[in-house]
Amino acid sequence: MDHDSLASLFAPLTSLRGIGPQVAALMTRAMGGDRVLDLLFHMPETYLDRSLRPSIRDAKPGTVATLQVEVVRHERPATSRQPWRIVVKDDTGFADLVFFRFTREAQMPPGMRLLVSGKIDTFNGKVTIAHPEHVVPADQPERMPAIEPVWPLTAGLWPRQVAAGLAQALNLLPAFPEWHDPALLRRERWPSIGEALRAVQCPTDAPPERRMRARLAYDEFLADQVALALVRGRVRARAGRILVGDSRHRDVALSRFGFPLTGSQITAIGEIDADLASPKRMLRLLQGDVGSGKTLVAILAMLRAVEAGAQAALMAPTEVLAKQHHRTLSRLCPFPVALLTGSVKGKERTKLLRALKDGSLSIVVGTHALFQEAVAYKDLALAVIDEQHRFGVSQRLLMGGKGEHTDVLVMTATPIPRTLLLTNWGEMDISRLTDKPAGRQPIRTTLHALATMPDILDAIARKLKEGAQVYWVCPLVAESEVIDLAAAEDRYVDLKGRFGDVVGLAHGQQAPEVRDAALAAFAAGTIRLLVATTVVEVGVDVPTASVMVIEHAERFGLAQLHQLRGRVGRGSELSFCLLLHEDWVNETARKRLVLLRDTDDGFLIADEDFRIRGGGDILGTRQAGQPGFRLADPVEHEGLLHTAHRDAAVLLQRDPSLTSPRGQAIRVLLRLFERTAAMRTLAAG
Repeated sequence: MDHDSLASLFAPLTSLRGIGPQVAALMTRAMGGDRVLDLLFHMPETYLDRSLRPSIRDAKPGTVATLQVEVVRHERPATSRQPWRIVVKDDTGFADLVFFRFTREAQMPPGMRLLVSGKIDTFNGKVTIAHPEHVVPADQPERMPAIEPVWPLTAGLWPRQVAAGLAQALNLLPAFPEWHDPALLRRERWPSIGEALRAVQCPTDAPPERRMRARLAYDEFLADQVALALVRGRVRARAGRILVGDSRHRDVALSRFGFPLTGSQITAIGEIDADLASPKRMLRLLQGDVGSGKTLVAILAMLRAVEAGAQAALMAPTEVLAKQHHRTLSRLCPFPVALLTGSVKGKERTKLLRALKDGSLSIVVGTHALFQEAVAYKDLALAVIDEQHRFGVSQRLLMGGKGEHTDVLVMTATPIPRTLLLTNWGEMDISRLTDKPAGRQPIRTTLHALATMPDILDAIARKLKEGAQVYWVCPLVAESEVIDLAAAEDRYVDLKGRFGDVVGLAHGQQAPEVRDAALAAFAAGTIRLLVATTVVEVGVDVPTASVMVIEHAERFGLAQLHQLRGRVGRGSELSFCLLLHEDWVNETARKRLVLLRDTDDGFLIADEDFRIRGGGDILGTRQAGQPGFRLADPVEHEGLLHTAHRDAAVLLQRDPSLTSPRGQAIRVLLRLFERTAAMRTLAAG
């Protein structure tokens, strides 16, 4: 199949008859693209069943129905503000068709028999249909759709315009070669992609069977997984460098750390060491739950690079977190570690950059400043990127470009659902830390209605009297006129009024030096109750803090709640997390809070939250470059995604260059779903 066969699908919407620039602009807004293919891949949200044909007497308000009626008379409006009413009847009674703008008087004369379809309502005890969606002569029933797709639209765009465009677009579909395994097609009873698209976009007498949408979902998943596997193979094939060490620096760091490594830390370090010792380039994700010891693993990896005579860099998303890492590295490493952030300026910055360039500095920690153009390294062998999801996928390899054959280790404390691992991190190898370091205490999590606030405050008073330190997290910084939630500033005033000067405040709208001073005072123990927003989610390590109060917990993402909870339980004291919620929360919110109460397994929480509320904003911030599936729903079709992952692996193992008949068909699939990076990889051989 040549490329020209797909040309009509990549043509602009205006190439379709009846779609001018104005309608095309509306379609583009609704569909996110201006080509015929974008229209074909714009999936219906639901379907209207117009096959229900009751009599007027039996028509139920609130339902969509089709009535067979005869026009009795027209009731013209007395003023332009009144509607035009057409009185119709059948053998059981009378009904009104209501139009606020009416230009079809000649098409509906008294005595004419019609099929009229729309939402049934009542007014003054009389059946009405306001602005019927379809009005056709009763002797032309074929013009009345029995099933009608409902697409997401935008103001000014009508369903009939989308349907008319789709009717043409479906006729442009070429005879695609079949790219799926024949056994899978037989087992799932899947039709061709063209037949599935027609069934979903233009059903005739019934909503499409689930297998039709499943077929399309699998097409998209398979394109995605093959593309990721090809890119991953390309990264692995790139020449890396062999990094081996004698453990002299590691031994010092471990002795200073003072605790034994956990089983999963030992496993992860073994996997990373194998990557570093390999002549192929490393691209690995280190996924660790809150408090699982990721930073130590990253430090040991960086020390291995230094032992091999090279440099290493650790990039964090915020200055607060970069400073936290710098303190940890400085405590464990047997040589000086540099800190490079936006606030390092003048002579200090010039001196630091010179030391990186001449190699006298072995390890540097910093923010985005680390990969600015002015920053040059003598021999950067390993780049570690912390809290990857806060940078966006498009920045994943920027640090890797700073050195010749630089290995990249990405780490995140946000538990990522297995489904998103396959779609967002599919080109990376993955190590998971599942154990908690020795000595960590469990955190007792409890749910409390906001109405019990007096009891909560009494309990906090008792804990403060015992010498505890407390976080109190609020969802907003200042009172919102739209959402009536307790603001951090207002809660700070309330709590300071009750508990005095031991109360501090930290939020994102403060000047950085003010916020950092509050966090430092909390870490030093001079502030014992810290009122904060989610600025404490990462980068604040206060082992003496043992109580976390989260106000309006139902408003936070579950992964974020788990992350916040992980700020306590870091010392030897028994710790508590109190989730305060509205007195009445919906069933989904309650399920999520109960899940958090009943388990502290971040991976289980992430997977369950993904199923409860969908992929959405699971990581707390939308990914730059995150796959936006159009035909597939990663929650509904999760099983198909895992099948596609295995299918792609087997396919490329057997046919890495995609030259077999099925491989050639897969190439068409990749073009259809615009996996351009994969196509470039194939072209490069």
